[in-house]
Amino acid sequence: MRILCCLLFIVISYGLSATDRYPVNHIDVQHYKFTVYLSDSYDLIRGEARILLKHTAGSGIIRLDLKEQGVDGKGMEVEEVRVDGKPASWDHKDDRLSITLPENKSEGSTTRLLVLYQGIPADGLIISNNRHGDRTFFADNWPDRAHNWLPCVDHPSDKAYVDFIVYAPEKYKVVANGYLYEESVLPEGIKLTHWKEEISIPTKVMVIGVARFAIRLAGNVAGTKIWSYIFPEDRLEGFSDYSVAVDPFTWYSEKIGPYAYEKLANVQSKTIFGGMENAGCIFYSERSVTGEGRAERLIAHEIAHQWFGNSVTENDWHHVWLSEGFATYLTALYQGHKDGPRKLKAVMNMSRQRVIAADKRNPGAVVDTSIFDFMNLLSAYSYQKGAWVLHMLKNEMGDDMFWRCLQTYYARYRNRNALTDDFINTLEDVSGKDLDDFFYQWLYITGHPELELSWTYNNRKDELSLLVEQKQEKHVYKFPLELEISTLNGKKMHKIKVDERIQTFVFESKAPPLDIVPDPEVKLLFGEH
Repeated sequence: MRILCCLLFIVISYGLSATDRYPVNHIDVQHYKFTVYLSDSYDLIRGEARILLKHTAGSGIIRLDLKEQGVDGKGMEVEEVRVDGKPASWDHKDDRLSITLPENKSEGSTTRLLVLYQGIPADGLIISNNRHGDRTFFADNWPDRAHNWLPCVDHPSDKAYVDFIVYAPEKYKVVANGYLYEESVLPEGIKLTHWKEEISIPTKVMVIGVARFAIRLAGNVAGTKIWSYIFPEDRLEGFSDYSVAVDPFTWYSEKIGPYAYEKLANVQSKTIFGGMENAGCIFYSERSVTGEGRAERLIAHEIAHQWFGNSVTENDWHHVWLSEGFATYLTALYQGHKDGPRKLKAVMNMSRQRVIAADKRNPGAVVDTSIFDFMNLLSAYSYQKGAWVLHMLKNEMGDDMFWRCLQTYYARYRNRNALTDDFINTLEDVSGKDLDDFFYQWLYITGHPELELSWTYNNRKDELSLLVEQKQEKHVYKFPLELEISTLNGKKMHKIKVDERIQTFVFESKAPPLDIVPDPEVKLLFGEH
């Protein structure tokens, strides 16, 4: 048994290490200052990137991610690089900008870079027309698409402060991360807009949005202003649809901990996603505005990401469930808070069906280190099954302990990075429970319990014998299971511990069952065989 436990620990520890193959880069970016020049005449952008970084090991080369120009003419062309104010040699190929330092830098030392570049973004900065025919510019960086228009370390593990200084035609409003530092109209119809984010964030959620906007204050929660940015033609409908943001924001602040950023802007945009949780500056699909109040669940989900995904950020793409699973479950809990327990059960039942259907089509695990097209990490496993892991955890721990654990995890890793083992270690520290088996079977094993229940009744002994079989292949799960047994004498709830492939449970019963309902309160992820 001791050997088995040690082996399990090794397997779990290996699975929880960084695995997404991002090249080791011995730098830690402290601050980005991006200046971007936009035009209505063409899609080409000009950029200046001023980057302050710290060396985490001795090195003579700095490597940044930046899309090189392709045969289609899209991509970035580097014009000049300076290191600590002096011209430097550089090489730009395979979407990596390698900069040779005049002399080796030691561990702990800093370097200031200036990169001048231009080009037509191949992706990442979406330059297009909105549904009303107006030209717009929207960053859309997730997962690692920021380097299509920004020289950066395009990985969630490297968080930094960021300034965006945007020069654009005067007619446009600009929104970005952080707080508005300057907005000035310059000669020749150009407007300068400067936003400053003084909380460290990853590049996946560093953005600008440039369009004609109607802007309204939706609310002020404990000093944080919540804004709505809507295309002018959709002004009334959008202000109404996005006004619901105040309630989930308030609830998450009370249940989890203080909001991390300077403001929250909810922005109608041209993101390729239904919603994109950019830090303090959420972009929603332009179709989210209908005037019919349909966006509340979407808005609640993206706001939940401000706590998990943005402030507490996965250190490795394979642990994206720490973002998507958390946001999905927090949204379900918010819906249950707002609309009652029946709503939570309905949402979790629907999520369970999504997982079961996905498993039939293409079995997968919540943490799957074999996926390297990171868009494919957005699945029923990282969203709905990740949410179910938290739901089962909450039911096993109890509400009070669950929230204590979540609050402690957020406090420990606020504005930092975490892996799944950091989450587990926090839970074990707070609860005193050993949770290795729980997380191993629910995060790393493909599939879920598939149960078949059958029974016999002994009239002489007034006993009900219930046979529970796990019909799924390979892994045998361990879990509590609630049963609602109905007889002529009424309904009675029983709780059993299932930990073998085939088990028999005996209950005293004065009458044979009319019905046996497994998991009536929707607390277990399982399918019926």
